[in-house]
Amino acid sequence: MKTAVDQDKLAKQIKAWGQALGFQQVGISDTDLEEAGAHLNSWLDNQFHGDMEYMNKHGSKRYRPEELEPGTYRIISVRMDYSSGDITPYEDLLQQPDKAAISRYALGRDYHKVIRKRLQQLAHKIEQQVGEFGYRVFTDSAPVMEKAIAEKAGLGWIGKHSNVLNAKAGSWFFLGEIYTDLALPVDEKASFHCGSCRKCLDACPTQAIVAPFKVDARRCISYLTIENHGAIPVEFRKAMGNRIYGCDDCQMVCPWNKFATPTLEADFSPRHHLDDIELLTLFRWDEETFLAKTAGSPIRRIGYQAWQRNIAVALGNSDGSEDIVQALKDKLVNTSDLVREHVEWALENLGAHT
Repeated sequence: MKTAVDQDKLAKQIKAWGQALGFQQVGISDTDLEEAGAHLNSWLDNQFHGDMEYMNKHGSKRYRPEELEPGTYRIISVRMDYSSGDITPYEDLLQQPDKAAISRYALGRDYHKVIRKRLQQLAHKIEQQVGEFGYRVFTDSAPVMEKAIAEKAGLGWIGKHSNVLNAKAGSWFFLGEIYTDLALPVDEKASFHCGSCRKCLDACPTQAIVAPFKVDARRCISYLTIENHGAIPVEFRKAMGNRIYGCDDCQMVCPWNKFATPTLEADFSPRHHLDDIELLTLFRWDEETFLAKTAGSPIRRIGYQAWQRNIAVALGNSDGSEDIVQALKDKLVNTSDLVREHVEWALENLGAHT
């Protein structure tokens, strides 16, 4: 049973509790996401989602929160910074083709686990204050339009690359939500501050940002290396360079990221030197090592075959040392058809025909 409380006071308490739990910002929005839903449906109609059928699976539940979780009246949105200040810069790795460029968000512990636990703790704090109430916690774990929600909750605006930007923190942060039936006051929607800048569009290695706010996932290196379970289209393999898990180029060039603050979360610190490691070292991992080294990491979700596939392409774009060529040739034996195809491409691209 809910206890009668001052909703304005409760909203302030929720924000204070959230920051004490490690969130850099907490905002509150209503559930009107029809505008975002129209943008989503247009994106789907253009087939920009590629093989991500889950984006189309839940229909209007994605942009009508009360359909996904009946009784939802407000959404508590949070952000947590993940940028580490003491790691090898991503842009430096791109200039070292024998090293692995891994999306910064994936270097440490799986953020889903970190944020979900904190959101549950925040919900428990609220429950202690108001009594039993209706809620459900999310962090990229269900059909939730978290970017549109974050924008409505004042956490930042959606940039031309489709990521959320914050004037004081750039874009290196994770998002999470609590759908709730509490009648909390809402925050002001964030305003747009990209102006005429188009650095993210121009920097995309595969021109996946086909227009401001429109990303064709079928061209996106993040999609190709993570969501895509088949072969990487030949036309994008050279453009992948040494990017083996995700791509941060559009964030790397964004002027707003000069304001990013290094995270204090130890869980987001790089594991196993993944911020500065040779491609060949990773390629030599057997499946048992891969599973052990990626335990608790978002990288594990792509599986060993996709990991090998991605690294094979990157090795094909490397300087092609004798060790690399030999490792690729050795991989032709006792491997899957998927990996073999990419290894053969790599050898051909290096001019080292089998």
